[in-house]
Order: sequence, then structure tokens, then C-alpha cells
Amino acid sequence: MTRQHATPLLVSADGSRVSPVRPLGLGIDGHGLSEAAIQEFVHRHPSCLPIAEIDPLFVGPVSICRELNTPAGPIDNLLITATGLPVLVECKLWRNPEGRREVIGQILDYSKELTKWSASDLQREASRRLGRKGNVLLDMVREAGHDVDEIAFNDALTFNLRRGRFLLLIVGDGIREGVESIAEYLQAHAGLHFTFGLVEMPIYLMEDGSKIIVPRVLARTLTISRNVISVTDGMIIAEPDDGEDESQGSADSPEKLAARARRRETRHQFWSEFLDGLRLDDPEQMLPAPSFGGHVVFKFGAPGGSSWLTVYREARSNAVGLFLSSNLGSPGERASLMLADQASDIAAELSGATVDFSQPRPDISQQYVVGALDGPSERQRAMAWLQERTNAFINCLRPRIRSALAEISND
Repeated sequence: MTRQHATPLLVSADGSRVSPVRPLGLGIDGHGLSEAAIQEFVHRHPSCLPIAEIDPLFVGPVSICRELNTPAGPIDNLLITATGLPVLVECKLWRNPEGRREVIGQILDYSKELTKWSASDLQREASRRLGRKGNVLLDMVREAGHDVDEIAFNDALTFNLRRGRFLLLIVGDGIREGVESIAEYLQAHAGLHFTFGLVEMPIYLMEDGSKIIVPRVLARTLTISRNVISVTDGMIIAEPDDGEDESQGSADSPEKLAARARRRETRHQFWSEFLDGLRLDDPEQMLPAPSFGGHVVFKFGAPGGSSWLTVYREARSNAVGLFLSSNLGSPGERASLMLADQASDIAAELSGATVDFSQPRPDISQQYVVGALDGPSERQRAMAWLQERTNAFINCLRPRIRSALAEISND
């Protein structure tokens, strides 16, 4: 459903005059506020964040600092609750869809780095940033009026950091249509236990020249759940490439462990180069993280992440390929089945691909075999083919899946 927000009205004290305030355009050329200004506003007025609507566990955080340094880069705003729950805020002007992908990757990188920290690590960096000595986090929480026990606070903060129990907020001056698709990207990053929220802060101009900022959560707040990802029946991705069981690594010789580490690094390097060189026509398709395994996935926006494109490499057969995937009995699978009427159009658009709806689960796939994936020229040839086909499959399938999902939702 299209998101709608009414323009605020300014009512005079006696109620005799009602006038709308004028919405200002996005970006610094529209409302005149920079990202740094939005950071400062959030820092000085943390109550502006509608956290209760996103996750009540994080209500009432205390602003600690701006631009907290981490190995992944500076966090725009760091806040901490009296119960030791971190809140990470990334502030962005919504210039273009590519910027959305970047900010999602940034805040995830920050959260991953913080899972390696303890309360003392966070205290050290906050002290350096603020130029204050002592347990600055505890002191600031107490200064905000909270009576907290030092040992309990530090233990809780360390536990939450290690577990990845964060509230991740992206705050922008306006959220464009389609930005909810970031959930597809987030659901591909398992391992953390974060809550995620998008907050938009549209800005309005009053008659006297002052401005009104109206923070609001998107109509659909996003608490990211974790799902076990399966692949389409009949599609097998061999991992690891040599057929060994990596779960038995603890009993293996140092030579086997070293060989396994090299294979993992080879796969990670392949996917890093693949994603670095990938050019997608669809600006809202979120990119996965480089994998240490045999495949990466591109989420298609189905509930629970239940529809995606699997892109794989198979070293044993010197093959690369891709196929449409979904969870059994899910909305994603229903959407895939609804594409049967478009099979001929899909086959024509994805020239050379298999498009088969004769089985219980549809098969839309394509594979490319080269001489040797470990040879530089063959590897590059395979990667170039896979990058081109990934763009083609996403162009063809993602809008069709999203349209089918919309029909399912309307029903």
C-alpha cells in the first residue's frame, strides 16, 4: 500500500485560523540542514527518536557522543540505555537509492565491529571521543537520572555487545518509496540479534521562517527475524568444494586445516571481486555480503526473506550459475508459482535459461561451465558471465515476484 502522510496544520490560539505549513524539499538544497546538523539534533534531543514504536526495550536511551570511532568507521550517534542496551544511529540525506545501500552496509559493519568489544572497549573509545576520564558511559547514564549498579551495568553492556543486541536506526530527512526493500538485505546477515528501524524527519517551514521537524517511523517497522535458508528442490550447491565435512575440522591435521582456510579465502575473494564488479540496473536491489561459501543470495522482498536469487560457484565442476529460490510453503514460493503464466516471456527475456514449471516447484536457472575456475582467464570469463546474468535475472524476476507478492497481499 502506498505510504501517505498528511501535512501538519498550524492552528491559531483562538482556533480562528488554520494554515498548513510548507513541506521543504529533501537534501541540503531543500531544507538547508546537513547530515551533521541532523546528527547534532539527534544528539541534543534523543527523545525525538520514536523508539517506543520500534522496540520498547530501548526506550529512554542516553546520548553518549557523535562520531564514535570504530575500525569500520565512525558511528554517527551512540546512545546507551540504563539497562546497557546500545543504540546506533546513522543519519543520511536521502539523495539516491545507491546511498541507501551504502548506509545499510555501514550500520551493519559498525554493529559487527561492536560485537568484538566489551564494555571497557566502548568506555575507552567514548572517553577518547569526549575527552573525559573514568567510566564515562556509567557516569553519563547516572547524570541522566538513572540509579544503576556499576557491575550490573558493565556486565549487561558486555553481554549485549557480544550478542549483537542493538537497536539500529537510520534517520533521514525523507524516506523514498521502495526503501522497505532493505529488509531483504538485512535478513541475509544472520548472527546478530538487532532490532532495526527507519525514522524519517520531514522538515516544514512556518510562516515566521522557523522550521518544524516531525520525526516518524515508517508505517511498517522492521524487527529482523532469522530464518534458515533452503535451496530449491533439485538444486545442489556443494560446500565445501572438495566434499569434506568442515564440521570435523577440530580432528583434522594442520595441513587439512590450512587447505580448508585457503579454500574459504579463495571463495571469499571470488565473491568480493564478483560484487565489486557487479553493476545492477535495479537501484533498490540490496547487495549481499561476500561469502566464504559457495554461493550468495539476492533477496526479493518476500515476507520472511522467502524468495531470493541464488548465485553460486562450483569448483569441482568448474561451473557458475544462478537460480530462483524460495522456502517451501512460503509466500515466496506462492509468488514463484504465479509466474507460470509468464513462462514464455521469462524464457525469451532470459535467453538460454531453463524455465520449467512442469514440476511441483518451478525451475528458473542457468549454468555456465568453463575450463578451470582456478585459471585466471577462465575465472574472469566465468565471473563476467555471472555478473551479466545476475543483472539480467534480477531485472526479469524481481519485479515479477514483487508484483505477485502484491497480489497475494491484496487477496
